Amino acid sequence: MAFPKQIIKNLPLVPDKILSERRKELSEYITKDGTYLPKSVLHADLDRGMLDFVKDELKITSEGKVVPMVDILLTTQNWAQFTETWSFVDTDFNAKPPFITVVRQPEVKYGTNPSLQYTIPNRKQFYFAVVPNWNGNQKGADVYTIPQPVPVDINYSVKIVCNRMRELNQFNKVVLQKFSSRQAYTFIKGQYVPIISTNISDESIMDIDKRKYYIQTYDFTMLGYLIDEEEFEVKPAISRVLQVFEVETKTRKQKRKKYPENPKNFELNLSFPGNNVSYIHDMEYMINMSLVSENNVSSYDVYINGDNFGQMEPIPINTNDNLEIVITKTNSGDSSMLFNCELL
Repeated sequence: MAFPKQIIKNLPLVPDKILSERRKELSEYITKDGTYLPKSVLHADLDRGMLDFVKDELKITSEGKVVPMVDILLTTQNWAQFTETWSFVDTDFNAKPPFITVVRQPEVKYGTNPSLQYTIPNRKQFYFAVVPNWNGNQKGADVYTIPQPVPVDINYSVKIVCNRMRELNQFNKVVLQKFSSRQAYTFIKGQYVPIISTNISDESIMDIDKRKYYIQTYDFTMLGYLIDEEEFEVKPAISRVLQVFEVETKTRKQKRKKYPENPKNFELNLSFPGNNVSYIHDMEYMINMSLVSENNVSSYDVYINGDNFGQMEPIPINTNDNLEIVITKTNSGDSSMLFNCELL
């Protein structure tokens, strides 16, 4: 037999959020339709969450109809009282199977939720959010603080009462599939609360003299926590901070030192290493050049465009003139000459 095709009726156009975006989405769920603080989660809210979980996630059908569920937590003491108001009864006003009930154990023990095992004593307040405010004149902020939630373990027993094995098998299949990883989650006021499956037992009546019917019990433990809004605190933060600075209105320009002091004058340092005794250069500007100092030079001649000007000072040089300086060294080796040039 071929494996049936898995047909996806609805394609998700927007991908599911993960990591930090998912945490922001959960935070928006918690504060939706209310204040910036989380909503209270007390015993009654946890009970309502368990009833909604059984009604929505563990529902089964029999003969085309959804098996009814008692939408109230039952105990052995008030069983007879609620049978008078059930809508699924026979002509003798007796409970007509199949139906599902939820029974809660009266005692509520300190929780074993792993995320809340390490507690801080004395109900210390912790930072939750900073909310800006505006009173018409001043802009400020309020600091919201809450204490650590109190973990609780609540034991529930989900019972199915039926007179046919088919309803029993169908309900057992739904429960085992839902708790295939031993736990499931219910959504209570924006909080995901885990539920753990602990035990499955049978209380069927098989007496020959009495009416035969099956009763199967599924035990669950809700790892919940209590959040009481009476313990929330809202404290005002700093409303406004005024800072005053004194500055000068006059703008003064800082004096800058001129370098060089006379921008038309500059020094021309010529070096003649080794046996080199001449310097040739095409001038790019008009200057008057005069010798300032010399080292290891006995005599020199200045040629401009091939004309010998000897040691005349100052030596006028025009733009694009060819400057050539030929020296006679006192001793072989390095020599240098320093000229002072003035732009015209």
